[in-house]
Amino acid sequence: MNFVNLALLGMLVVCALAVSFTKNLLTSLIVYMAYSLIMAVIWMLLESPDLAITEAAVGAGITSVLFFVTLKKIHALQGDRDHEQAQK
Repeated sequence: MNFVNLALLGMLVVCALAVSFTKNLLTSLIVYMAYSLIMAVIWMLLESPDLAITEAAVGAGITSVLFFVTLKKIHALQGDRDHEQAQK
């Protein structure tokens, strides 16, 4: 394995651990988006552009937008801001 493959694998592991240990929903969502983008790059390196485009569009794009909308609807994003303001 060359350095690029090992670096991408390491980033995938770091993203998976970060999502597991993060308590903030917005941070977890951003790390999930990064994970999807790294997977798209890996699919490109494996010479599978159709899967790479699908991963980038669905994994990092549509799914992330749906998560953002869901967090906004359940007031999870607004709740974090209100909590921070209450602490000040």
